[in-house]
Amino acid sequence: MTALHVAIIMDGNGRWAKKRLLPRGAGHRAGFERMLSLVDHAFERGVKWLTLYALSAENLLRPKEEVEGLFGIFRTYFPEKSRKLKEKGIRLLVIGERELLPEDIRRLISDAEALTADGTRGTLVLALAYGARQEIVSAVNKAVRAGREVTEEEFSALLYTGELPPPDLLIRTGGELRLSNFLLYQAAYTELYFSEKFFPDFTDGDFDRALEAFSLRDRRFGRI
Repeated sequence: MTALHVAIIMDGNGRWAKKRLLPRGAGHRAGFERMLSLVDHAFERGVKWLTLYALSAENLLRPKEEVEGLFGIFRTYFPEKSRKLKEKGIRLLVIGERELLPEDIRRLISDAEALTADGTRGTLVLALAYGARQEIVSAVNKAVRAGREVTEEEFSALLYTGELPPPDLLIRTGGELRLSNFLLYQAAYTELYFSEKFFPDFTDGDFDRALEAFSLRDRRFGRI
């Protein structure tokens, strides 16, 4: 397998919990545990870049109790898991509008990125407080402030993902058939794969089936 960039919209945590008569927070915790396991599997399969839509800017508008529960998960897991990423040679990169996050979480993110900066086995990208429209507007404003027109390549470099290649495959769980403001510019030629399963139920085998489906596609990028 050539080096792949796989992106995942981890959808369905809340509905997973509701189906089991559990609070939404239980779904978020289950989704985070599944994410941690799936990260290991993805890099074992040779994925080079893995971008996960963990928290959208719009998610921050949800009830305060739910948002604080998500922040609590980040506070619990970031220090421990960043050390494990370093041990495994995985670099962590966080994209999104960090100013929307609490100051202590911004510090945890910066510390984790610094700790794992020399990882060469692969890059784990977490999209937190992220929105693709906001990202594009931010990039446009950077170009305007620079006072010059830009090429496609130069514009791509102004995005949060500027140092990354565009995703080859984007997987969305939860049965929804939309991108939901995720990597709108970067995914212009990305192959899309949709799963009916809620993210906590999305297994390593499901991930492998997505990779298999991707391998069978003919990517022409507009050419014959």
